[in-house]
Amino acid sequence: MRRVSTSPHFHSGASTRNIMYSVAAALAPAAIWGVVVFGPRALAVLLISILFSLLTEFLLGRINREMTLWDGSALVTGLLVGMNMSPTIPLFIPAIASIFAIAVAKWTFGGLGANWANPAIAGRLFVFFSFTSAMSSFKMPSTLAVDAVSSATPLSYIKTAVSAGESLGQSGLQILANGGYPTTALAQRIQAATGINAYNVDAFLGNIPGCIGEVSKLLLIIGGIYLLVRKIITWHIPVSFLGSFAVLTWVFGGVPNGLGFFHGEVLAGMLRGGLILSAFFMATDMVTTPVTHKDMVIFGAGCGFFTFLFRSFGSLPEATSVAILLMNIMTPTIDRFVVPKKFGEVVKEAKEVKKNA
Repeated sequence: MRRVSTSPHFHSGASTRNIMYSVAAALAPAAIWGVVVFGPRALAVLLISILFSLLTEFLLGRINREMTLWDGSALVTGLLVGMNMSPTIPLFIPAIASIFAIAVAKWTFGGLGANWANPAIAGRLFVFFSFTSAMSSFKMPSTLAVDAVSSATPLSYIKTAVSAGESLGQSGLQILANGGYPTTALAQRIQAATGINAYNVDAFLGNIPGCIGEVSKLLLIIGGIYLLVRKIITWHIPVSFLGSFAVLTWVFGGVPNGLGFFHGEVLAGMLRGGLILSAFFMATDMVTTPVTHKDMVIFGAGCGFFTFLFRSFGSLPEATSVAILLMNIMTPTIDRFVVPKKFGEVVKEAKEVKKNA
């Protein structure tokens, strides 16, 4: 007589602690780069975010008699909150964001594994809509030899031009060039040697204004590949997220600028803002995303759709956090209606066909 134990039947050996500290390690290079180009103020923002995240986790753990401080989840939440902040932000704002992320988005619903929304995204959006002006002011990186202390990000700069009706017939790259938006000498040399646009080079390397942890797409991609190799995340959400955004941008991205269909700037759109950070590190949150690979593809495609929609036709220049939050809300519905085929169903059908024959 055969006995089958209760699930799970396979164990990977991974633990919450191992996974969370691996995610923190993958985020570290991009966070360090943000400190390098934005200075000590960026380090202060990151430390405040992490400190208040850990402190809130500790206090609520004591109240609930469930100490989860050392599992790494609060560390990752605080780090993501800080990386999604401007380096010039008043320090009380990342503190509030971290407290909200842990106390409201996480513990109100029962702690890790019970939250319906990514805590870091919830914390960021809470302070974004509460302190919009402060959250929209950015500092020029030290790698750009300009006197300006603060500036709009490339996405905000282009969005402002489009809203003012000054962009008809111009691509986003042309708007930046015509407006004298600065580029580094390195990017200009690479453009001269390869023909790759200098603005795209700076956006890839991390030499543009923006949130602390989102500017270096190179380091974020390296961190994402590390998580893929470690099998902490799968390719389904990042690829479907970025893929759907790329296709929609190519087909419809030129419409707001008066360029018509199939004139969108795919590479430029993917390298600006928090798209890469969100696709690899925020949309892939295990708790708030679907459980099967097919569901993950639908989830990622939805994130890409809403990100494109809000960026191109909404009032906000950047909306990846809002897009992911909307898809977090839809996760239970996706899991409910996209039902995987039951184990053994194919074999059963085959036997019935053979019997009837």
